[in-house]
Amino acid sequence: MPELQEIKRTLSRIEKLEREVNLKQLQINSLLAITQAINENVSADGLFNMYNSFLRWEIGIRKMALFFKETGKWECVTSLGVEDQLLQYDINLELPSFRSTRGLENSEHPFVREFDLVVPVMHKDEPIAYAFIGGFMDEDDVYNKVQFVTTITNVIAVAIENKRLFKTQLRQEVLNREVELAAEIQRTLVPSRLPSGSSYQLSSIYKPHFAVGGDYYDVVEFPDGTIIFCIADITGKGVAAALLMANFQANLRALVTRCQTLEEIVQEMNAAVFRVTQGDRFITLFLARYDVDSRTLHYVNAGHTPPLLIGTNGEVVPLKNGCTVLGWMPELPFLEIGGVCLTNEATLFTYTDGLTDVRNDAGEDFSEDKLITFLQKHVQLGAKDLNTRLLEHVEMFRGHQPFPDDITVLTCKVFK
Repeated sequence: MPELQEIKRTLSRIEKLEREVNLKQLQINSLLAITQAINENVSADGLFNMYNSFLRWEIGIRKMALFFKETGKWECVTSLGVEDQLLQYDINLELPSFRSTRGLENSEHPFVREFDLVVPVMHKDEPIAYAFIGGFMDEDDVYNKVQFVTTITNVIAVAIENKRLFKTQLRQEVLNREVELAAEIQRTLVPSRLPSGSSYQLSSIYKPHFAVGGDYYDVVEFPDGTIIFCIADITGKGVAAALLMANFQANLRALVTRCQTLEEIVQEMNAAVFRVTQGDRFITLFLARYDVDSRTLHYVNAGHTPPLLIGTNGEVVPLKNGCTVLGWMPELPFLEIGGVCLTNEATLFTYTDGLTDVRNDAGEDFSEDKLITFLQKHVQLGAKDLNTRLLEHVEMFRGHQPFPDDITVLTCKVFK
């Protein structure tokens, strides 16, 4: 009889070893199949279906729910043996507490307590997936099954995360190409050189905050010596702003040669911008015409930061006459042309509000007051030297702080 019992024990051990070998073989076959599917770029849904099928038929799991984060919220992507009403429960607040594989017998959450354990998949200390497993029977080889579920869940989760990272990379590459295109468009719109004459000098500063900015300036010189120049700030950034800027420049260039007055140009520009944007975007604009012979400056300020006219005595006059922003409404409710006779030497300083928004390490804005103080101190300089000195001054002022917005300056020095 002892020999018979020993034979039975031996057979039992052999049967157990055979079950373990079979389970290990299943694990290897399953992992090979999933690896092949990943290499063949099977869709996320296809991988989820394989995961569900393996756990059900190969491992004998009776209850399972796999969660991935979709659009910032944890969602069940595949389940097994779970009633639909249980899947309606929100467990987003519960999941952050699960940082390692653990039992769920003490949980009070209606969904969580339906399962025996949770398997979190972590990447750089951040969860990328959660597998809830349940329905184990007493005779189940729980340890080996959990080991396999953990392995296959990690493989699936990492594969899905890699797919997402790849798609994100593709989207980023598309975005980068769009930004490069927008930057190229913008570079063609900004004047490569500025006209100059014996009685005036022009100089500019152009520093987009990102690769593509929303600022714009332009100068048009006529055969009689008259110049029309402008500075503008277009709401928004990126490709949309660059395309709107291209449209704006094309319209402006056509209008300044066709229209007789600044009023006509601005009215037409407003209508053109509104047709494109329908009021969703707008443009602030300062547009001026300087007649060299009569030394007169006429201008329209369409909601733009008022340019500063500085005389040799340091007197500062903000140029405010004009109208509201362009493109906000189909017709401008009012429009007033401003005019100044420049009988003496003067500096006309036009800029976008990114300049005065610059902050230093103490949290102070550069501000219009600081700008005026600087201009009064350096009013004797020519346009180019003034801008060079200003840029150095602003760089020193901001210290370690980044530029908060685009910075554009167009300076016109009028000589006596």
